[in-house]
Amino acid sequence: MSRAVDVAAIAPASPDAGAVAHYGDPMREQRVLATEVGLVDRGHRGVVAVPGPERLTWLHNLTTQHLLALSAPVGTETLVLSPHGHVEHHAGVLEDGETIWLDVEPGTAQPLLDFLLKMRFLTRVEPRDATLERAVLSLLGPGTDDALAALGATPPPPPDVLPVPGPKFPSGAVPPRPTARYGVTPLPGGGWVRRGRFGVDLLVARSRVPEVVAALTDAGVPSCGLWAYEALRAAARVPRLGWETDHRTLPMEIDLVASAVHLEKGCYRGQETVARVHHLGRPPRRMVLLHLDGMTTDQLPAPGAEVLAGERAVGYVGTAVHHYELGPIALAVIRRNVPDDAALRVGESAAAIEPVGA
Repeated sequence: MSRAVDVAAIAPASPDAGAVAHYGDPMREQRVLATEVGLVDRGHRGVVAVPGPERLTWLHNLTTQHLLALSAPVGTETLVLSPHGHVEHHAGVLEDGETIWLDVEPGTAQPLLDFLLKMRFLTRVEPRDATLERAVLSLLGPGTDDALAALGATPPPPPDVLPVPGPKFPSGAVPPRPTARYGVTPLPGGGWVRRGRFGVDLLVARSRVPEVVAALTDAGVPSCGLWAYEALRAAARVPRLGWETDHRTLPMEIDLVASAVHLEKGCYRGQETVARVHHLGRPPRRMVLLHLDGMTTDQLPAPGAEVLAGERAVGYVGTAVHHYELGPIALAVIRRNVPDDAALRVGESAAAIEPVGA
């Protein structure tokens, strides 16, 4: 195996510091994840555990997802919003029958836990930071099910995602269940396998990570760096908290409604804003995929770089990557009224929007 290069060695201030950026050839690793299967260690993500008999009702009332009737084991996604409906936390959810596990962006487990503890009151739940207990490993690629078989795990079924109803939809249009249900199966020896909208995640005890990695390596599944994973995520238009979000991001601006927001579940913090914007059908901004002309890998714009139309700033760059087939691309959040054929610029580079479905 080539030498692992840590993100911290390249970008010490990155939230991803501590993850492996690449193993010597990021472009090859992307191709492996796109056409075969590879393992990405995302153990730098935070994990919050919520055990307790009232965990489902409690989290249902605090977050955007319908969690009352989760039938373990099952996965989904949920958001914590500000009182004004802005995205504060985005969590992958795994309910195992005794505990809800929330995996979140690196560095956000403690702020999420602080919020949950303030909202506990007399509820019978015991949330804790479980980042040092559990780790997230991800398998990506068409050979994922074969890799799971090498671990003795049953591949979970495909995601079951409800369609998003249009504005002013009639009562009862959204069933009382999670809008996205992700299949979960047990991992022999301990842990869980959850299939999501972007690959398969393994939630395992940290003490088991070397064992799982070794078993997959023996089965011919290579380890790939986070750079490769992020490049394919950007190309798939999957947003990430802290990259495609800022302090005023609404869920519908970055396509998180289908996977993480139940539009008919009743009150939760920020619900009024979500309902108003959805029924008006006019979110202020939208997430787009940009093709960047003439940028080399080491010239990629930093998160937050302005997207310009002429001399006017119309948005910002979130994730910018060099894709093995598409070249330099970026997810960006721009004003909703910017047309797909607009002449845009990021720094000295021309930028073109790839229309959805193109």
